[in-house]
Amino acid sequence: MQKIKTALLSYGMSGKVFHAPFLEVHPRFELMGAWERSKKNIQKDYPGVKSYSTLEELLADDTDLVIVNTPVDTHFEYAKQALQAGKHTLVEKAFTTTAAQAQELRDIAHEKGLKLAVYQNRRWDSDFKTVKEVLDENLLGEIIEAEIHFDRYNPSLSPKAHKETGKPGAGILWDLGSHIIDQALCLFGMPQAVFADMRITRENSVTEDWMEALLYYPDKRVRLQAGFFMREPLPAYILYGRKGTFLKSRGDIQEDVLKTGKKPETKGWGIEPEEKSGILHTEKHGEVYRGHIPTKPGNYYEFLELLYQSVTMDKKEPVTADEGVNVMKVIDAALLSSKEKKVVQLK
Repeated sequence: MQKIKTALLSYGMSGKVFHAPFLEVHPRFELMGAWERSKKNIQKDYPGVKSYSTLEELLADDTDLVIVNTPVDTHFEYAKQALQAGKHTLVEKAFTTTAAQAQELRDIAHEKGLKLAVYQNRRWDSDFKTVKEVLDENLLGEIIEAEIHFDRYNPSLSPKAHKETGKPGAGILWDLGSHIIDQALCLFGMPQAVFADMRITRENSVTEDWMEALLYYPDKRVRLQAGFFMREPLPAYILYGRKGTFLKSRGDIQEDVLKTGKKPETKGWGIEPEEKSGILHTEKHGEVYRGHIPTKPGNYYEFLELLYQSVTMDKKEPVTADEGVNVMKVIDAALLSSKEKKVVQLK
């Protein structure tokens, strides 16, 4: 059985919670270790793996896949080095700081015949999978408008210093915004234009921490919103179609469960509480129907399985570099729109 030898470029929360546990339980991946600049923690959790002192040491090792899970402003530099070293590469969201950087990485991967994927794990959340199923089954008819929210109540500044620097790649647009932009594009494709508004709401913050964006499509409008003062949030997904409405809260449990140290093979993985189920109000067989529909289980393991098939069977990446480029194009447009207070056309 071919195993993909994989190394992480950091072992903070993302490496410890979102990557290493799935690499451990997937039989076709081998966790080689992580680049650790100061704290040496990975060997405590995974005895026998390596703690690399430098990126050069990691890239010189017999690794097949490098996971770039460092601050956003380093993604382009590190992913470029990994690709140039002949490594398949998985880059955390946000892919890069600009669309131009994303396009350059895509072109390098194509030239070298390497796989380049973006870790948009929220596509495998229970809530989003359920929303996608509702649309795929055409339960609402033609969609007229939709909203996607990533609302939290957390007025304190992040303890992760790199998120509060004001540098390119820091701020809510790249953090939570990149998730809901990707989800919108996954559901509805690329919009024709973008209007966005961003501002700072937390005391002593130097990074924009509230965002709203309107995506223009020929037949619909899609609103995206994220912020940190939503103690009582709206539904995360609000879909209005010609036949009906679907409302769904953000209910995926995977992140919270992973933070407790549980492994992904746990029985009942990714099943959210029944009270989080969405409300469907529509027409079925000529009659009006209103009720709750079951939520699909979330599972980030599915992303890893698709990545394995991509690398070993030359299948499409679970989230392609082209899709990552499109998210960055929307982010670029949103930045310009907010700055100049105008609608920005996408080419």
